[in-house]
Amino acid sequence: MGITRRKSVDTVVHQNELPPADIDGEGRLHQDLRARDLVGFGIGIVIGTGIFTLTGLQAKENAGPAVMVSFLIAGGVSLLAALCYAELAAAVPTAGSSYTYAYTTIGEVFAWIIAWDLVLEFALGAAVVARGWSGYLAGVFDLPDRWFAEEGSTVNVGAIAIVLVLGWVAMRGIRESKWVTNGLVIVKVSVCLFVIAVGVFHIDPDNLVPFVPPAEPSSGDATGTLQSPLWQFLSGVEPTHFGIAGVVVAAAVVFFAYSGFEAVANLGEETRHPARDMPLGLLGTIGICSVLYVGVCLVVTGMVDYRELSESDAVAQVFRDVGLEWAGVLIGIAAVAGLTSVILVDIVAMGRIGFALARDGLIPPRIGAVHPTWGTPFVMTAITVGFVAVLAGLVPIAVLAEMVSIGTLFAFVVVAIAVVVLRRTRPDMSRPFRTPLVPLVPILAVVCCVGLMASLAVETWLRFLVWLLLGFAVYFGYGYRHAQLARRADADASTQS
Repeated sequence: MGITRRKSVDTVVHQNELPPADIDGEGRLHQDLRARDLVGFGIGIVIGTGIFTLTGLQAKENAGPAVMVSFLIAGGVSLLAALCYAELAAAVPTAGSSYTYAYTTIGEVFAWIIAWDLVLEFALGAAVVARGWSGYLAGVFDLPDRWFAEEGSTVNVGAIAIVLVLGWVAMRGIRESKWVTNGLVIVKVSVCLFVIAVGVFHIDPDNLVPFVPPAEPSSGDATGTLQSPLWQFLSGVEPTHFGIAGVVVAAAVVFFAYSGFEAVANLGEETRHPARDMPLGLLGTIGICSVLYVGVCLVVTGMVDYRELSESDAVAQVFRDVGLEWAGVLIGIAAVAGLTSVILVDIVAMGRIGFALARDGLIPPRIGAVHPTWGTPFVMTAITVGFVAVLAGLVPIAVLAEMVSIGTLFAFVVVAIAVVVLRRTRPDMSRPFRTPLVPLVPILAVVCCVGLMASLAVETWLRFLVWLLLGFAVYFGYGYRHAQLARRADADASTQS
């Protein structure tokens, strides 16, 4: 057994046949979601900060008009991962997502690493987005910088307020979260379509030439520094902007815009027909978001020369530059709606990860307690809300945004490996959806994810390793001894003796 002990797939599947969970976390969560709700949650968490801020920034710094190719690359990698997620989520619907998949295939300690990684991804993502939400709100309603701006505020009251409000919604129930998310998704998808439909008539083809700007050395001597991409740091190659390398670097950064879609897989236990609906939710999310992303990129880089794009609000800026001031207000409202749904789904996802960890004994069971009326893991959700509110209110964490990408890519690697392992160890397992061309698709997913991870900064890797070391301390200090599998092994040994 030891640290590589594995949880039975049959045990995971059986958990979904139990009655609704009680205050002690025994049983399953309430099943209220359908395919359209899963797509709503997926779009709700994916479309947010990435499209409203990263488009102009990466076009100006790394990719030029080819930033749309960067989004396509990131979307393609996400699609490969989504195909792997779809097979496992349909066959083993669980609140733990990639954590549980790892637990059933490669062992407990690796599952813990994934869960710890997901906590980082969703908590940091929610905090970053909450601060962005506060800034957009201040811009739309001309609110004071000292309470709402990223710079100039000691305590970001707006970020704290939105986290607390959405935390209450998340605790009240998955049905309430679904209604709020779906409503916000309708708003921001409508405005994205508006941006594309109106902006396409203001495109100047000259702004799209050259489509891939020629490579040029980075400003200053960045070779070998902690800010350079990992592969350049190790190879000693001089960092450059633009060119093919710039497009790939931009893809690694804008991958943040797709991060979070795997939160849909965490809702497997709350889906009425997971075998049918989970693949539709995952693949539908990636498909819809990719089309919207590329359309917005085309409009933004076509309306204004990429060298003149704003690094913070490019989507609104390009409409102001062509005399459509009123459109900027609509886009600001869409940004507020979009970021609101991202925060909500992040909080919902973290509650489900905590529920799965507590059920397996890796954290104290009371943390995974389910409210007898609301049917949600309210203790874990409350802890999450407090942690995220502190981060969002007090800590300027924009520089840590890349950690969301590295955490997501790491989880994708494990899921792709899990598909191959389960195909070999459980060939007879029911698979309502099958990832095509196994093992080719999972191998491509691993290679592409590792490639994008290598394009992230060295300092991002160092921060990620520090977080993992802290996670090991928690696991060996509590989880290893209190895990359900450890207790079961001890009980069997006592019986035999």
